[in-house]
Amino acid sequence: MYTLAESGTNKAGQNHIIVNGEGSDLNKIEALKGRAKRKTITQIMMLKLIEVAQEKGEPELEKSYWNTYYCQQNIFTANGRLYGKYCKNRFCTLCCSIRKAELINKYYPVMKNWEEPYFLTLTVKACKADKLKLYIKKFIQGFKRITEKYRKRYQRGKGKLLIGVRSLECNFNPIKKTYNPHFHIITKDKYTAEVLLYEWLKLWTTKFTNKKGQNIQKVTNLENGLIEIIKYGSKIFTEPDLKKREKETSTTCIYIKALDTILTAMKGKRIFDRFGFNLPKITNTQKSKTKLLLNYNEWEYNLKTSDWQNVTTGECLSGYNTPSHLQALLENNIDNISN
Repeated sequence: MYTLAESGTNKAGQNHIIVNGEGSDLNKIEALKGRAKRKTITQIMMLKLIEVAQEKGEPELEKSYWNTYYCQQNIFTANGRLYGKYCKNRFCTLCCSIRKAELINKYYPVMKNWEEPYFLTLTVKACKADKLKLYIKKFIQGFKRITEKYRKRYQRGKGKLLIGVRSLECNFNPIKKTYNPHFHIITKDKYTAEVLLYEWLKLWTTKFTNKKGQNIQKVTNLENGLIEIIKYGSKIFTEPDLKKREKETSTTCIYIKALDTILTAMKGKRIFDRFGFNLPKITNTQKSKTKLLLNYNEWEYNLKTSDWQNVTTGECLSGYNTPSHLQALLENNIDNISN
């Protein structure tokens, strides 16, 4: 793999290319196969979402889906590194993987100093599709109202500052055809978690929520807890679990119209956010840099092989093969159930 990356030729008529960032390590074969897996899932899902957007007459969303479809379509390798452009859409599994790593690197150094972190889930009763956008708007507004209330108290010297991170997720119930938006939160201490829970129940009242639907518990592994809520914040849908056997995934279904409803409702909303603290400022040395590649290989993704192929030799890059049960899921178990 390493030799292949260094011995290639430039694209016809072109003797150099400019890329951004440090690139990915080509020696990490399993990571490369994981990238091919995510690209395969994303491209098939985007084609289905494009059909939904066309049916609903949503050209702007359709354009976003197409941008994600072409994310990492062409990549370049040189000196044992891989480079490519990212769409940066929240529903792109390729970009979500990068975003997850970036958020962990940014937040964990700060949060590891929290002495008593707590995990909190805040939710309300499920709603129908036509109410989801309003619910999500009220979710974010309500949470901000609570944290601002205690921030002002803190500034007046009358209370503690609420500190933590939160992410927004939404589930779909195909039986009842309802949506359940909810926050996953890690707080700096038990006090913050208990205050948020109390104020949340008070804000939404028993008409829209109940205490049994919420969850509060002490964090036993902060890094794992952070990974979990970042996963929620950066991935709207969950990838099929490739560790499961075929018989365990045969009944799994991806509800594509419901996914489109969730993506539409969350459009323009901040999914992952912090409250009560700031992150250290990024220095110039930490910012992404551009570089010139004079000797590189170009690869283009081919859905038929589930891999990137060298534009000159046709050779595959990662050697990834889509498992039969995942292929069956993506071909047969994407449901167009109406909302």
